[in-house]
Amino acid sequence: MRRLTKKKALTLVKELDAFPKVPESYVESTASGGTVSLIAFTFMAVLAFLEFFVYRHTWMKYEYEVDRDFSSKLRINVDITVAMRCQYIGADVLDLAETMVASDGLQYEPVNFELPPQQRIWHMTLLHIQERLRVEHALQDVIFKAAIKGAPPAQTKSEDSTASLSACRIHGHLYVNKVAGNFHITVGKSIPHPRGHAHLAALVAHDSYNFSHRIDHLSFGEPLPGIISPLDGTEKIATDCKLVFQIFLNYFTPSLSGICMPLAVPQELSGIFMKYDISSLMVKVTEQHMPLWQFLVRLCGIIGGIFSTTGMIHGLVGFLVDVVCCRFQMGIYKPVS
Repeated sequence: MRRLTKKKALTLVKELDAFPKVPESYVESTASGGTVSLIAFTFMAVLAFLEFFVYRHTWMKYEYEVDRDFSSKLRINVDITVAMRCQYIGADVLDLAETMVASDGLQYEPVNFELPPQQRIWHMTLLHIQERLRVEHALQDVIFKAAIKGAPPAQTKSEDSTASLSACRIHGHLYVNKVAGNFHITVGKSIPHPRGHAHLAALVAHDSYNFSHRIDHLSFGEPLPGIISPLDGTEKIATDCKLVFQIFLNYFTPSLSGICMPLAVPQELSGIFMKYDISSLMVKVTEQHMPLWQFLVRLCGIIGGIFSTTGMIHGLVGFLVDVVCCRFQMGIYKPVS
């Protein structure tokens, strides 16, 4: 009884076979069929090879969220060179709440304003990247994946004496509140004042004012590879000793937006003023990869699609050839005399 049941079950399974086998004696191999098969297999191999490169490719996904962490501090990364001696200038931050942020994280390093050849090449390359980014926004994805850091090569110590170095490199970082503020570099060191904010500029001669500057790097948040800030590489030369360079920034995590070009406006107070505002939005950038199952499905689609398509094309061409040969009595349809 069990054997009979197994035989019936096996017979039922065979009847459900959706891929019936054709005996080899019923199959005829032709030169045209072999040629089409060779072309199809070659095409399959090429497309499967190219599909593997698509599988290895990644893309960036951007998601916008509301920044709920309003109580934490925001980091400002600074690397600016000013064409004045370090003892003549001071840098600090004053936010909207009239809170003066300590600038202990900033270092003042005497340097030459002119760059060495290696750093000048990097600076020109950075300017070229910035120019292309304004035109080709998709280039940012390539920079993200390449993890290019928006920082110049390490500056070598100058062999000149400190007295001969006429510029000052201000670099380091500050932690500020997540409110609008003003980061500025102006004449004189900042001093505490009960009624506000002041810089001791009376002892600096007006002839020594020169706020020509170069922004090697200016960013907000923790340093991330692959981000080139919009102001990186900016260089401005002051034509007058009494100039105010104003830069307006609108920041949202983790990049800058709405950048206005620096404006030079003659005023009584000279310096570089960067007024920034904090947006409530944050952007989350993730690198995504094609899943393995999707790659296998696409691969099966390529192989099955080419196999079916070439079979239909071969059958259609063979049918048309038979019709033409039959109509004009050619080939195997030629009458035997």
